[in-house]
Amino acid sequence: MDQADIPSLLSRLNSDEDAMRKMAVFKLQSSINDPSFADVFISSGGLTILRRLIMTTNANTLAYSLQSLSRLLEVDMGWEIFESPGAGELVERVVELIVTHPLVEEAAEGSKKGSRRHNPEKWRRLGFETESPAWEFESTGFLGMMDLTDYIRKNEDSFQKLLLEQSSKPLHERCPIARASLIVTSILYDHFDVDKSDAEDAKAYLVLDGVKNYDKVFRPLLLQWSRLHTSSLQAFFRLWKATGAEQDDFLKVAELVRILVEQVVGQAPRTKDVLEVEEELSEFEYSKLRNLQMELLELTFEDEWGQHLHQVRDELKHEALQFVKEQRIRCLLQGGWFPRIVQPKVNGDESSGRSNGRRIPTTSWRFVRLSHNRRYLHYFDFDHQMNKDPTLDQLHEKIDLSTISSVVSNVSASTDDGSSISSSSTLKDTAPPPIKPISTTKITINSYVSAGENKTQAAGSDSAEKAILTLMPPTHSLASEWLDGLLMLLNQAPITAETNKLVGLVGEYGLKIRLLNVRLDDGYGGPPPDAGIVPSREGLDDDYYYEV
Repeated sequence: MDQADIPSLLSRLNSDEDAMRKMAVFKLQSSINDPSFADVFISSGGLTILRRLIMTTNANTLAYSLQSLSRLLEVDMGWEIFESPGAGELVERVVELIVTHPLVEEAAEGSKKGSRRHNPEKWRRLGFETESPAWEFESTGFLGMMDLTDYIRKNEDSFQKLLLEQSSKPLHERCPIARASLIVTSILYDHFDVDKSDAEDAKAYLVLDGVKNYDKVFRPLLLQWSRLHTSSLQAFFRLWKATGAEQDDFLKVAELVRILVEQVVGQAPRTKDVLEVEEELSEFEYSKLRNLQMELLELTFEDEWGQHLHQVRDELKHEALQFVKEQRIRCLLQGGWFPRIVQPKVNGDESSGRSNGRRIPTTSWRFVRLSHNRRYLHYFDFDHQMNKDPTLDQLHEKIDLSTISSVVSNVSASTDDGSSISSSSTLKDTAPPPIKPISTTKITINSYVSAGENKTQAAGSDSAEKAILTLMPPTHSLASEWLDGLLMLLNQAPITAETNKLVGLVGEYGLKIRLLNVRLDDGYGGPPPDAGIVPSREGLDDDYYYEV
């Protein structure tokens, strides 16, 4: 635990809920023997809170509090707790606990044959949270103990290698092997409904309706419990390494393993061999697992807060649309090069010559850029594409955006003879041309014929339109940027699939980020320290006020 977490820790130690206090003081005992941590803890008023816990709590909370005080005194810090007011009551409390709850110890070390003191640090190396791991087997019991010993016995070499590998890492990066084994046991226990009674099984047999329900009732993989536990535990280690997890991420990795078991073991038919299940557990990609987790998370939130999610989605969609609109307009501000294919005229003499009347097209380049005030579209034609984009002063032609009546686009296949087909057709339906057609997107900017003379009258009448600028983007991405950029600049909706996909992608990521930012302990942590404290007005004039 870092020193930055001390204010939050003190807030939880002051909580009225015993469960929260117990968890907080449990974490305290593992970090209090660090002198730098202890110094910040004492200077933050932690001794007063620790003394109150010793005086008022009992059971595990009291035990963890006494252990924290003991470790604090071992580093020769915190002795002022016995010099503060009420120190006598604290000493009486400790003496009372010693007298009323005596500890049974051996009279002399090694008095019994073969007895020897164990090294408590070995339990932590195995992955237990404390030196006394008995309480960690409360949920899994004998089954959890057997699964752990069975894995170690059958995979002794890999276990020793894993243990050495983890011991070389910093403490907060080590994978807790024992806790991982116990959580995998709990996952399999919940998946197979081991606690279900025989009466419920009998009811399930009565609703059998042919072969389709057999997979739901009969699950022979339950008989391969040991192999499933080993494969799932190895998957836990693989995910821990792939995600770069730390001690605080233990439950997150466990949730990934739970989803993995539900997906692989839960979806496996009863005729599937256990070898195939083991292979899937060992080869299931982390990216697919994360996608499944996000889908399940979204479904869960949809069931619980569907109405609120719809409102959030609408807000995020609007934000995403504005974000993409600004991105598309910035592409217009940056400018772009567009090829222009010019078809020269052919006289009769040339048509009877070697060219056979075929017109050889020439290509020039047009550079288009939106002005900084976003009111004019500047462009000019060049013989070749320049290495450096021209400035607005070099673009001698411009279009007033207020005169634009519409922006249209079509997809065509340009051939050597100038013929074109619709985007809905296929190249297979046409005769094979001598030159392979190149699919391009054509963007046409139209204006009313009378727009230059009387804009107000043209906007309200049925005047004919004419094309004032034609662009032929060489790529679909450039076509999407300019077509939708022009439309959105004219306050119209985007129409290309690429832009709509980008809007949806930004909105979905925004929703996922908001969902992942919701933590369970946010509701129990309470306000941060010193929150809501009004500063003192001492030394201030009557005319001075704090801005709220």
